[in-house]
Amino acid sequence: MRSTTIGTTATGSTATGAGPDLARPDLAAPVSAGSAPAVPAAVPRVPRSVRLAAHAAALTLVPSGLWRIAIALGWDSGFTDEYLGPENFPGLESWYLIGLSLFAEAIGLLTLGLVHRWGEELPRWVPALGGRRIPVLAAVVPASLGAALVTLITVAGAFGWNDTDNMSGPGAPEGVHYWVMTACYLPLLAWGPLLAVVTVAYYRRRRRSG
Repeated sequence: MRSTTIGTTATGSTATGAGPDLARPDLAAPVSAGSAPAVPAAVPRVPRSVRLAAHAAALTLVPSGLWRIAIALGWDSGFTDEYLGPENFPGLESWYLIGLSLFAEAIGLLTLGLVHRWGEELPRWVPALGGRRIPVLAAVVPASLGAALVTLITVAGAFGWNDTDNMSGPGAPEGVHYWVMTACYLPLLAWGPLLAVVTVAYYRRRRRSG
């Protein structure tokens, strides 16, 4: 009697559309699969703090670059030696200072590749290689060496800033001009450490994403 009741209930449910036919896997599958399909694991996103560090690293070169460009355009930087004296600018030497500033900033902007898509996959417009994934070490090794080298150079420069063959030498800026130049070059001390932080974050993110 019990088996007959169960059979009648199942048949009645199917006939009225109240439930799936348990004998047909094609109808039972949507119910057992849940309300939403499985979502593949997302690629780790770049934390906001790392993005800020990358942009800060690129900006550390801006003050010194603007200082050099100002000299190239004729601003009196306080130097009186034969190379950076105001009588030489504007002139042929101006192109050197402007080019040096633009080149240095371009190097700094490469840091942004460690937090953007083009630092993980070559843009489509790159001939022959466009769209290919960039190997992790191809980005991490140069960035790590750059961070170490920049840190070494800037720290050594800071310790020798007031040496007699530098800012304490004859023809070097004094007074306000000295402090303006010092303030423009001071941010460079943060370039290497910031680049190192962003590089480590890039390596860990790429390794987690496979």
